[in-house]
This record gives sequence, C-alpha cells and structure tokens, in this order.
Amino acid sequence: MNVLDLLRAAGPMLWVLLALSVYVVYLSAARAQALSRLGADARALTERARAVTAESGPAAALAEVDRAAHPSPAAQVLRAGLARADRGPEAAQSAMQSALLAEDARLYAGLGALGTAAQVGPLLGLLGTVIGMVRSFLVFSQTTNPTPAQLGTGISEALINTAAGLVVAIIAYVCRNALRLKADRLALQAEQVREDLPGWLTRPVTAARPAVAAPVPEVALNFGAAR
Repeated sequence: MNVLDLLRAAGPMLWVLLALSVYVVYLSAARAQALSRLGADARALTERARAVTAESGPAAALAEVDRAAHPSPAAQVLRAGLARADRGPEAAQSAMQSALLAEDARLYAGLGALGTAAQVGPLLGLLGTVIGMVRSFLVFSQTTNPTPAQLGTGISEALINTAAGLVVAIIAYVCRNALRLKADRLALQAEQVREDLPGWLTRPVTAARPAVAAPVPEVALNFGAAR
C-alpha cells in the first residue's frame, strides 16, 4: 500500500490533520525566524550604555543605543527607560514596564496557537478513529458475513487518523516548548535591564565632611618671679 492508498483509506479527517500539520510547521518556522532576528545578545550594548550613562548622562546613552539600532527586546526596554530618564527613576521604570509588556507580546506571539494545535490534534485523530470504527460496524448492518477486507477499511481509517493526530500533537508540542525557551531567555534579558537601569540613574551623593580645626597646643605660662 502506497501513500495515496493510505490517504484514500484514511477518509476526510486526515486532510484536516494534514492542513493542521502544515499550519504548525509554517507557524513554527515563522516564529523561529522572528526569535532568531530578535535574539542578538544585548549584553555588550547594555554595558556600553551603563558606562556612557555614568560618564555623560542618560541623553548620551540614549544616542548610543539609537545608533546601535539593536533589535532585541532588552535594547527596546533600555531605549524606553533612557528616553524618560530626565523625568526621574520612577518615570523611567514606568516606561520600561510598558515597553516590557509590548516586547512580551512580540516574543510569545503564536505560542498559544501551537499549544492549541497540540491539544486539538489528538482530538481530531480520535474523531477520525470514531468515524472509522462506525464505518466498520456499519458493515455488519449491510452484510451478514462481512469479509476482512470490508472490515479493514474502517479499521485502517481509524488507526491512520489516530497516528496522524498524535504526530501533529508531538510536532506542535516540541516546537512550542523550544520556542518558549528561547522567548524566556530574551524576556529575562529585558527584565534584567528593567531592574538595573534605575540604579544607573541614582547616583549617591557624598556629603562634604566639615573641616576640623587643628588643636591649639597648650602653652604653660609661669608668672612667678625668677629665683
């Protein structure tokens, strides 16, 4: 039995599973490409921005980040914080929180759909299994002594759909977990920038120590008459 025979024996539910598998592969490849583009390491840029902030202030650091045009979420959060740094650490923290929420939406886009596909795939396979078994039992109502070939059609449809549903679910589950791990790593870098930047903007002020007058040496005066 070749592939075409299997497709014909599996019934219409297999085509739904094939369409779902194409969607899972396409979405996984698209999200992997997007995360690869966003996954450039931003640690060097962060350290450079920290040094520039300490030497020349947040405005110069913002210009440095803009020149780098780094695509990572950490760079976007850093840019948002430096842009509001002139209004104080609280304003910078609020701006970075908003930027972090936007970056999280970009990082985890599509992962929910892959999770749904991982759950729906076995259910569709189970539906195809039930349809195949129903066809097998209908043979008994149409034929008194059904042949193995007549029963085998429905059983083949049931088993093929079960296997196809499991394959789609496994692919979707593995791809979702791999993409989520990479998204978590990028989100952690952005979160670290959000936590560190307010400390850059708060410079401790060293209080001037009051000058202490030098002690005046005591001089013993003797007003007694010399003898």
